[in-house]
Amino acid sequence: MDDSSNVKFRLNNSELWGGLIGLGLGIFVIRSGLKLKLGTINDPGSGYVLFYTGILMCVFAATIIVAALTEGGPTFGSRWQNARWTKPAIVIACLIVFAFALDTFGFLLSSIPLTLLLMRLIDPVRWEIAIPVSIIVPAGMWWLLKRALGIQLPSGMFEIG
Repeated sequence: MDDSSNVKFRLNNSELWGGLIGLGLGIFVIRSGLKLKLGTINDPGSGYVLFYTGILMCVFAATIIVAALTEGGPTFGSRWQNARWTKPAIVIACLIVFAFALDTFGFLLSSIPLTLLLMRLIDPVRWEIAIPVSIIVPAGMWWLLKRALGIQLPSGMFEIG
């Protein structure tokens, strides 16, 4: 028997721990669904969807655990090697600024600069494309959400949008 066919159980197997966390989360969702009462298929209760979503989560987590135990998996350290954090940090910072600016400046005046910043900083797009897209896309979303669907959006101190 070849030594590479033997899978050695390792405690630092990241897929095993991810599957165990997913299993725990699935059990929590199942219990939450049961607390909210299931009901029947013809008259579902408020916990009906939660319960069956939790069962699916447990099934998926179990398949991850079985694969991790039978095939092995990468270690925690190997997952973070050569990780580049600058672009995710930029996105998080932009979204935090957007969240604070949303109530003050409104949806349109906050989302246009956000879209422009993300288009220029994350995956640089030429200015000729970035400026029209960063105006048209938020304006289209504003029209869809506010006018077509009737969803109330923050208009900010300038009452724009």
